[in-house]
Amino acid sequence: MVPAHDGRAAEPVYRPLLSGRRGELEALAHLDDAAAPLLAPVLDLPALDPYTVDLLGRLPPGLVCAVDVSALPDTSEGELVRRGVPLVPVIGLAESDRRLVAHGVAARAYARRAVVRLRTGQVRAGPDATTSAVERVWRLARLVPEQCDLLIDAGDVCCPADVRLAESRIRRLAGWARRHAWRSVTVAAGGLPPTLARLPTDEPVRLDRFDWQLWQRLADLGVGYGDYGVDCAVPGSDGPADRLPTLRYTTDDAWWIYRWSRRGGRGDERLADLCRTLVAAPYWPAAGAGFSWGDHEILRRARRGAGAGSPANWLAWSTSHHLAHVLAALRHDEAEQPWRAGQDVPERGRDVPERGRDVPERGRDVPERGRSGRPRGGETRRAG
Repeated sequence: MVPAHDGRAAEPVYRPLLSGRRGELEALAHLDDAAAPLLAPVLDLPALDPYTVDLLGRLPPGLVCAVDVSALPDTSEGELVRRGVPLVPVIGLAESDRRLVAHGVAARAYARRAVVRLRTGQVRAGPDATTSAVERVWRLARLVPEQCDLLIDAGDVCCPADVRLAESRIRRLAGWARRHAWRSVTVAAGGLPPTLARLPTDEPVRLDRFDWQLWQRLADLGVGYGDYGVDCAVPGSDGPADRLPTLRYTTDDAWWIYRWSRRGGRGDERLADLCRTLVAAPYWPAAGAGFSWGDHEILRRARRGAGAGSPANWLAWSTSHHLAHVLAALRHDEAEQPWRAGQDVPERGRDVPERGRDVPERGRDVPERGRSGRPRGGETRRAG
């Protein structure tokens, strides 16, 4: 967990950044009572409709989402607090004065806190200018640093070069962040490519979790972990054009992408074949259907106990498994390195425990993916 200041309760273990799509909200709705308080999701809402508002209102009681409405019009229509939705506002440094005041109202209406989101690709000014920007946020929203969670968003990291660049930027921002008494500090990134349409079909395809590798390299900072779930950090990626049955299955250091296009038979038979292949894989959890609601639904399809579902369902099952897997990994990490839960954080340069076999060593010959998120030279990495 993220260390808390002055004896306050520790923060949730995991802060996933989700796009607010139906499948992701459905996965959140199926969190059990024990897991819900350990997650603090950040929802990026590209639009606001009655269906989305209704889903937000039906999330588990122990789960309070932070909501980023920066993509919505800067009017009162984009203020969820007016619609009775409990939330934590997400605040960017470039928000208008009017919206900052509205964020302050939302923060005081429910959780009495807010998330300040720094996107590393947009923070180009020096530390003094960044301090001036956050002081404007605090002044207009009538908040103090102790009421604000800092979210350092590294965006898209799709290759080892991206990881190295993001690490350098985050370390500079983390050094700046120590000047202020933030409620917590979390680093988030997304590692999936913008589209999966060019990946091979009818066989599992392995993709490295570069966002997880980035966080491992930052272990000495003691920051919290966030990611983009099983989605890409690039807005609007992987649109509805690809309708093949697809599951994105998270393991310790990789995603396994299943896209099934086998001809013959009905759609439910095709999905059943996909799910049977996944259930037989060595990384299928020992707990099986008990690992998450998503794994339960996958096993049902493997046994032909239900229909093929829809892209929203496939996203929901993949997200459900991902949330459970990451939460389990972070809690295991906390048990092995208890200083993450509030003990003294090692300074940079001191001995830090080895972070695992999937951290690429500097200078090693590691295959890189291009900035488009696809393998260079048209080659796709597969299971070796």
